[in-house]
Amino acid sequence: MHDPKQSQDDIIDSFSLFSEWLDRYQYLIDLGRKLPPLDEAEKTDDKLLAGCQSQVWLLLEGDADEVIIRANSDAAIVSGLIALLIDVYSGCSAQQIVDTEPYFIREIGLSDHLSPTRANGLHAMLGAINSYARSLLTA
Repeated sequence: MHDPKQSQDDIIDSFSLFSEWLDRYQYLIDLGRKLPPLDEAEKTDDKLLAGCQSQVWLLLEGDADEVIIRANSDAAIVSGLIALLIDVYSGCSAQQIVDTEPYFIREIGLSDHLSPTRANGLHAMLGAINSYARSLLTA
């Protein structure tokens, strides 16, 4: 079973290799470039996430036992943020998602180094993932 705590600890370890924030941003961009693309047919308005300055298409699939997250953005750093969230939460059960605080955001310093619009987008993505998981638990 996917372990979101281990994923977060791995992210923290990876980011600790870079002392400068410029290098951390580049690493984030590189992570985003590795995201598998969505088909154009999947980039529909109902998958477009509100609350993000850039375009973010968020596809949440699965059931209470396993939630699969696929997403893309038209912005490089946002794509990297997506990659981090997918790494932590995709493959988790709905209960794991609800129970897992994204402490990696604070630990790697994202809280202090994201622009307000990117921070809002990150919180919008987290909110959508959590809402989806909660809806599976009450279904």
